[in-house]
Amino acid sequence: MTPVAIGLGSNLGPSQQILEQSLSQLAQVPDLHLIAVSAWYETLPVGPQQPNYLNGCAVLETELNPEILLARLQSIEQQFGRVRTEKWGPRTLDLDLLLYGQRQHQSPTLTIPHPFLIERAFVLIPLAEIAPDWQEPKTGQTILQLAQACDRQGILGCLAARWP
Repeated sequence: MTPVAIGLGSNLGPSQQILEQSLSQLAQVPDLHLIAVSAWYETLPVGPQQPNYLNGCAVLETELNPEILLARLQSIEQQFGRVRTEKWGPRTLDLDLLLYGQRQHQSPTLTIPHPFLIERAFVLIPLAEIAPDWQEPKTGQTILQLAQACDRQGILGCLAARWP
């Protein structure tokens, strides 16, 4: 089994409910085991003007290859009404594959580690809660080191996650 980290986000509809229901969906995917979930963080949006987000992270273990895992994540997004109309636009659910073990992967549909991972407090802060010692493969720094160095201005507050 390979550890993977995903980022979860929502800013349309009942975001906390959507995020928590998406965790239940993830837990039902064969060959995917939910290990840990961060708190939910209210964050300012990146991109066009839109409502604030709730963001968090989860650590899972899987035997699925990265491309198949991405397809499963996108299928869950669609179940929650995700429509891709505008880059960094509002969404009911966003599930990003952030890390896949120590693997680096580049294809037309997927880049691992996530290309903006080390720049985004709304990913690093929750991920540091549940995987502080995980080394980001490109920099060699731990998630905690990256989180401590990031700009936290867009983080507005924190809510406890209800999982399982």
